[in-house]
Amino acid sequence: MSPTRELAIQIAEQFEALGSAIGLVCSVLVGGVDRMQQVLSIAKRPHIVVGTPGRLLDHLKDTKGFSLTKVKYLVLDEADKLLNLEFKESLDDILKVIPKERRTYLFSATMTKKVSKLQRACLRNPVKVEVSSKYSTVDTLKQEWYFVPADYKDCYLVHVLNELPGSMIMIFVRTCESTRLLALTLRNLGFKALSISGQMSQVYFCNSSIRQTKVLDFPIQLCTLLRPYKTKD
Repeated sequence: MSPTRELAIQIAEQFEALGSAIGLVCSVLVGGVDRMQQVLSIAKRPHIVVGTPGRLLDHLKDTKGFSLTKVKYLVLDEADKLLNLEFKESLDDILKVIPKERRTYLFSATMTKKVSKLQRACLRNPVKVEVSSKYSTVDTLKQEWYFVPADYKDCYLVHVLNELPGSMIMIFVRTCESTRLLALTLRNLGFKALSISGQMSQVYFCNSSIRQTKVLDFPIQLCTLLRPYKTKD
């Protein structure tokens, strides 16, 4: 759910773009749009419904066969606005008809600290994730997202590496063993790859001269997410 029609349409466009390869069906329920077209969209049994509280509630009341009884995830975008009194009645009515056993996500750039507003979203054991601008990425960083079958992700990785010759590349994997195996695979394919993990000798890797040499010799580095360095710098 979103507080405005424009935001709901933008969200739906992103879902359609990212989900087109897997046949994802998305329905947009907002005001100012022909309701019959929305009814036809609902009839396609969408995987995701994006809408504003008022129009969503209208369809729940008036559209035959439409319900939210199988909802697994509830997302409130611009949550601070949705939890205001302006949407209270519509939001409360919607929360009454969706399953209690679900995951609820609240996103906002200016999340309110008033607990009473969060309670209306029926949160249980909530976890707060806050992104600090201190660690925002630089403007020159190129970010891409690939949705690939798990069995072929190594092949896609090799393709991406071939498209970036001469670049300094850091690849994060889940386990220390994965860094070793993937580095070995890449070296066998002709790439200069180095495994960096917690299984390396702390004394060996914290030597700045050795570390600099390794970085220059191996532009592709395979790492676990956290590799603690205990240096005196």
